[in-house]
Amino acid sequence: MENYNRQQKRQLKKMGALTAEGAPTRTAPAPRAKRERTSFPQFLREVRAELRKVAWPNRAEIRSYSILVLITVVVFTTAVTVLDFIFGTGALWLFDR
Repeated sequence: MENYNRQQKRQLKKMGALTAEGAPTRTAPAPRAKRERTSFPQFLREVRAELRKVAWPNRAEIRSYSILVLITVVVFTTAVTVLDFIFGTGALWLFDR
């Protein structure tokens, strides 16, 4: 039997984790229900049905999103390059005194 102090035992009894004798209660986990596997053609039908629900972007939206991503990449790359140059120059100046 595990060692619990009085306060822990009271709390565990309230939660139902201990019996009246102070022994821990342990229950076996519930068995999982067996699920039947779907066939490959059924899987493909379900995938196709789900893909019909997707709101696909049109050509103009794809073009505008792609341009936005490219501009963002260029801006962040430039910012990281500039910050790297500034901090690198500062570190060299600081340690090459």
